[in-house]
Amino acid sequence: MRIALDATYSVDPHPSGIAVYSRELLDGLAAAHREDQFLHCYRIKQFFADNRRLAPNVRRKLLIPPVPNVRANIFHALNQRVDRRQAKRVVSTFHDLFVMTNEYSSPEFRVRFQQQARQAAANSDIIIAVSEFTATQVNTLLGVPRSRIRVIHHGVRFPREQTATRRENMVLFVGALQTRKNITRLVAAFEQMPHTWSLTLAGAAKGFGIAEILDRIRASPAYERIKVTDYVSPEELNSLYARASIFAFPSLDEGFGMPVLDAMAHGVPVLTSNRSVLPEVAGEAALLVDPNQTEEIATALKLLAEDVTLRERLAEAGRTRASKFSWENAVEQTYGVYRELLG
Repeated sequence: MRIALDATYSVDPHPSGIAVYSRELLDGLAAAHREDQFLHCYRIKQFFADNRRLAPNVRRKLLIPPVPNVRANIFHALNQRVDRRQAKRVVSTFHDLFVMTNEYSSPEFRVRFQQQARQAAANSDIIIAVSEFTATQVNTLLGVPRSRIRVIHHGVRFPREQTATRRENMVLFVGALQTRKNITRLVAAFEQMPHTWSLTLAGAAKGFGIAEILDRIRASPAYERIKVTDYVSPEELNSLYARASIFAFPSLDEGFGMPVLDAMAHGVPVLTSNRSVLPEVAGEAALLVDPNQTEEIATALKLLAEDVTLRERLAEAGRTRASKFSWENAVEQTYGVYRELLG
């Protein structure tokens, strides 16, 4: 097969979320199916910015949206953007639709996002949803029949070596600091924990609502015990996972929630939300709370801080849960969608 993929979102100096997904799919497909030819397509800015080493069966190509110029059996948009059909058969991956359901972004972005999402749905033969939750949203919000939707979960990478680093009295959050991530309630809940505990917020401090979030942190009576790292390198993140005793991710809305699996793979007991996709990802291997209830988050944090046995049980359950998700499976299931489309 000759398969073209929109590699635009893989070009990110600080990869997370969609960038991680894109790199895993691009590299995994080329490595697993050396008999096929893969075209990695980029918009102009990313085309000249990408300097990653390519496999022998990969070629780079410039993607010019107004004019279909990709000659391939299949075109796969790795994010929910298909300006127009670039091949006879088109697949697109939808990661989330929270922009359409809540005010977690600017009005201008919401309008543009909705237009792109509807256009991508109309131009795709099959849509890959990263969770059952997202698949349901694609069906109900965009009117796409379930017969055109395939659910393929993300994977996770276990650390190559389980370091012997001593766990600290640290609560860790990983992700961009924005309204949707529920940081202000997490901070308020953390303030009720014993003074021997610290909170580390590891993620870019530039998301929607960041000014309010930073003001709340500065006003916190626990301010001296709260650390905002901004973006951290993969090595630094591994160190944080190795040192943390609790992973707190009380997000209000997610399409998948990669950090939950990352924490589980690193053996950190997880506290997360009982809504959106998070119960689907966490299963019974995490402590689930109502993210709108600060007291419920605080009670769960204090319970984890006090109960070492509970933390150990959740850490072990988390490792088992994370082992059910792999990028190799995601790659093969995605390739199966290509084969299905081509008969």
